[in-house]
Amino acid sequence: MKKRVTKAIFPVAGLGTRFLPATKSIPKEIMTLVDRPLIQYAIDEARAAGIREFIFVTSRGKSALEDYFDNAPELEAALRKKGKTELLEELKKTNMDSGAIAYVRQNKALGLGHAVWCGRRLLGNEPFAVILPDDVIAAETPCLKQMVEAHAETGGNMVAAMEVPDDKISSYGVLDIKEDMGSVVSVKGMVEKPEAKKAPSNLAVIGRYILTPQIMNNLNKKKTGAGGEIQLTDAIAQEIEESDNVFGFRFRGQRFDCGSKAGFLQATVAFGLAREELRDEFQSYLSGMEALRNAAE
Repeated sequence: MKKRVTKAIFPVAGLGTRFLPATKSIPKEIMTLVDRPLIQYAIDEARAAGIREFIFVTSRGKSALEDYFDNAPELEAALRKKGKTELLEELKKTNMDSGAIAYVRQNKALGLGHAVWCGRRLLGNEPFAVILPDDVIAAETPCLKQMVEAHAETGGNMVAAMEVPDDKISSYGVLDIKEDMGSVVSVKGMVEKPEAKKAPSNLAVIGRYILTPQIMNNLNKKKTGAGGEIQLTDAIAQEIEESDNVFGFRFRGQRFDCGSKAGFLQATVAFGLAREELRDEFQSYLSGMEALRNAAE
């Protein structure tokens, strides 16, 4: 019987240098996309997938991120007193039960694999998810939920994947496909940031993973890879060689790279237009901007 995926690791120790000076005092993960921080989108996706235990791998300067999930009794009392029940309900969605979140420090930035390894003692002998909050995915069925449902059939290790154009392929880890079964592909190799002409496919890995406990044993060896860092990709590649149990999953939805300024702006437009109470005014503004630009040309 396959074990359910109920634990997730959120690597949030990065400095967010691409968003300086904002990230000098604010963790990147609580920068707001419309009216919710990036981390809230990741938490909501995890909850929808059945995740019950949340492991945050943090670093110095992330206290605001930790405080975000605490109760705010004074604020709740003020909203209750003013009869702002809708806002109160929204606020309650940010609260986490006592003990649901664990915080683990990554004292040195040694790579994504190392960040995941830092959470090893909290996992036990169970499969676990990894969610990178930089990757925000708009989907009718949340991405991780899609993956959990597919993983119940395949077992093993699963990575979210999407097709990318040739001019972007060198920015991603790319799957070498053994068998294409539609939404699920079996994987015979992974190539980190290949040149387009040398890429084995156009199917790129993005920031959602479901992994077996064996991945932690692979990471225990602390082998350094690209950039002198401990790479999660290398630990997964080892599983391909030794156990042949790695799958790619073509999720249904649109992914935004909110680790980049352009991606963050694109996500802001998309999520803003998706909000019924904002759509008309925002669309009118964007149309006006487009008309001005066309007139200038």
